[in-house]
Amino acid sequence: MNVPQSNPQIILLLLPLAMLFGSIPAPASSQNSGQNTALTIRADIQEANSKTGIVTARGNVRMKYPARQINATSAQARYFSKERRIILSGNVIVTQQGNSIKAETITYLIDEGKFEALPPDRQQVESVYIVPDDGDTSSVAKTTPVAQIKPAFKPPSKGLVSPVIVPTPKRKKIMRLEN
Repeated sequence: MNVPQSNPQIILLLLPLAMLFGSIPAPASSQNSGQNTALTIRADIQEANSKTGIVTARGNVRMKYPARQINATSAQARYFSKERRIILSGNVIVTQQGNSIKAETITYLIDEGKFEALPPDRQQVESVYIVPDDGDTSSVAKTTPVAQIKPAFKPPSKGLVSPVIVPTPKRKKIMRLEN
C-alpha cells in the first residue's frame, strides 16, 4: 500500500491557522488563566506565513471571541501570533457586551484586552457605550411613578446662619394741595 507523505511546508503553513481556530491547543504561555479560549476568524480568503507568524484574512471577515464577548466585521484582518495582536481594517465594526465601535482600522491587543481605533480620512471614530444609571447593572432604566416622589426634608446644617431679613422703611406719602 502506497501512503502519501505529508509536505512539512504545508503543515507549518497551516499550524498558525490551526492554533487560531482552536484545533490545536495553544502553548501554555498564551493561554488565558489555564483555559484554552478560541478566537475564530472567518473570511473569503486566508493566508498564513509560518516564518512571520502572521495570518491574513480578506473578504467578508467575521471575528468571534466568545470568552470576551467580542464580535467584529471588517474587509481584512491580520493576526500577529507572536505579538498577540489583531489589526482589522476596512469598515470595521466591533461589538462587546452591547458596546460598539466603528472605524476604518482597529487594533486589538489580546493580552491587554485593549482596542485602538483610527477613523477614515476626514472622519471620526464612532463609539456607542451602554452606561447604567446610578450603579444599576441592568440596561433598562427603572422609573418611579410621579405620585411616589416626595421631597426629602433636610434640617439646616450646624454653623450656617440663616439670612437676616431687614425690613425696608415705609415711604411717607406726600400730598400736595393745589388752590
